[in-house]
Amino acid sequence: MSVPSLRTEGVDEAFVDIDEWPVERILAGLLDHQVAAIEAVRRALPQLAVVVERAAPRLAAGGRLVYVGAGTSGRLGTQDGVELTPTYSWPPSRVLSLMAGGDGAFLRSVEGAEDDATTGAARAHALGPTAQDVFLGIAASGTTPFVIAALATARRVGALTVGIACNPGAPLLEAGECGVLLDTGPEAVAGSTRLKAGTAQKAALNLLSTTLMIRLGRVYRGLMVEMQATNAKLRRRAVRMLMRLARCGEPEALRAMDAAGGDLKVAILMTLDGIARDEAVRRLAAAGGLVRRARSG
Repeated sequence: MSVPSLRTEGVDEAFVDIDEWPVERILAGLLDHQVAAIEAVRRALPQLAVVVERAAPRLAAGGRLVYVGAGTSGRLGTQDGVELTPTYSWPPSRVLSLMAGGDGAFLRSVEGAEDDATTGAARAHALGPTAQDVFLGIAASGTTPFVIAALATARRVGALTVGIACNPGAPLLEAGECGVLLDTGPEAVAGSTRLKAGTAQKAALNLLSTTLMIRLGRVYRGLMVEMQATNAKLRRRAVRMLMRLARCGEPEALRAMDAAGGDLKVAILMTLDGIARDEAVRRLAAAGGLVRRARSG
């Protein structure tokens, strides 16, 4: 069996004696690699922009965001997805994770699961993917059969499929309708892609999901205005945001939040534009939930 040549599995000659270095030099060398990982993401910004432009309309139409991965890549995808609900009130039913090896693989490595293409395809099929869904397939090597098969299954029914990989020419980049290359090269510890490749994947996913949430109207003036004040901490945060936007005191902000039924976006329009709750709700609905558009209307 031939073994493909993968840059992420190569040896960085600058680190061949790393086990003999002083601790501070090891730390500095590893940090330099982290900086290089971010530069790899910077080079991929045009590709990430294409993904956002193509994904946002599908998600706005009710589509789901599905992260697919194995090992470190799968865990990074899952982490990115689960944080969208508390931060942006993204519906939990519309952010899913397909992790090779199942839920148990989040905490403990399940060897061999990433090679199971049949299961990858079956699990993607079981979700009943539609043309509104967005599948993000993440694999440092770009050769993971589980991820490639899942993307191929979703792509056949018209879902937007995105392959995110760290090796030029990786099959995953072709399996997805959109390919995002994070060319991170060899690791300081050869083959340990939880390092530089993992950092690049984490950063890329952060950029991608945050920009999507911004495009979907869940951010206004740099604030997470879609957040629902479901507990005391979040209520205090919502009040602080309203105080900042309306330049008002806490008592006024609290009254506005109560009048808006706890809906921060509605409270913003009521306070800034001096309109009734029903009118604020109507404007937001007409503007697709975008506060800035609702205010200009």
